[in-house]
Amino acid sequence: MCSMEQKPLFRDLTAEDPEPEMTEIESLCINCYKNGSTRLLLTRIPHYKNIVIMSFSCEFCGYENNEIQPGGAFAEMGVRWKLRVESNSDLNRQVVKSDYTSIKIPEVDFEIPAQSQKGEVTTVEGIITRAVAGLTQDQEARRIQHPEAAAQIDAFVERLQGLRTLDTPWTLLLEDISGNCFIENPEAPTRDPRAVRSDFRRSTEQDHALGIFTREEVSDTLPGTLTPADPSQGAFDRMVADEVLQFRTNCPDCNAPADTNMKVTKIPHFKEVVIMATVCEACGHRTNEVKSGGGIEEKGVKFEVRVASKDDFSRDILKVHGEVGRGAGEQATHHHRAGRPSRQLLCAEPQR
Repeated sequence: MCSMEQKPLFRDLTAEDPEPEMTEIESLCINCYKNGSTRLLLTRIPHYKNIVIMSFSCEFCGYENNEIQPGGAFAEMGVRWKLRVESNSDLNRQVVKSDYTSIKIPEVDFEIPAQSQKGEVTTVEGIITRAVAGLTQDQEARRIQHPEAAAQIDAFVERLQGLRTLDTPWTLLLEDISGNCFIENPEAPTRDPRAVRSDFRRSTEQDHALGIFTREEVSDTLPGTLTPADPSQGAFDRMVADEVLQFRTNCPDCNAPADTNMKVTKIPHFKEVVIMATVCEACGHRTNEVKSGGGIEEKGVKFEVRVASKDDFSRDILKVHGEVGRGAGEQATHHHRAGRPSRQLLCAEPQR
């Protein structure tokens, strides 16, 4: 047994954690094509989600690059944020943006399209600072070669700089089709008085931009499409009857690394099922889950049990998306999914 304390894979970045688990790997510099180093930090943004912070630096040419990636999958819906910037505290709000985040400031007709910048953790003022730095880059040479264009850029930069003075309130709009952007609420957990979040359903074109396709849209002519595996190589057919598979997952309660055991077994007079059990040594959380080894049946099923003796209380009950157990308190009903009942419920005879 290992006595080392297991910590969550994604944990809060605080002063109480003086030694965050940072991974450093050697990687190629895209500027000088020599080897630099990339540091990876898995952390959690309060009231948001898990993220991966990546920082690259090259000691040969001095090139640096910082970006973030979401620590999970794309959200089911896109997200829009609207922030009314009225005070210095609003300028200091933390902002998390992904590669798919677009930024707009209607008061100055300013827009940063999606996928034009890498994801990052910044502030509202940091967005303005980065925009000003990008616009003023090579401005000295531009004043000589294209003086009219340089004068227009200087005028626009002055308008952006004026947003920091907060002479008049202005609006910051964020839109992200992946759902992975966030504006900090300094008054959390109470409602944010100046920021509004709304979710929206993605269009088909936006799903395709994220690499999301329906089964009907996927065909053999689509480049890069993954084809179904050979049924003869299916995992169920290759599993040994008494073999218990074990793989590493994250605890659903504390997110610490945990072991999940999986066993394929055949229930007499019913069908083949997959039993999965997870035990977390960090927090003691335990879960067990049963999955059907086959697809959804054509018809639903309903069991009605008359409880007439103590033996009826010891019947084994297996229900879809549930737990397998022995004892009272389980009620036999049919489970609906997507408006269609599934025939995956078993009520066994009592053992004499």
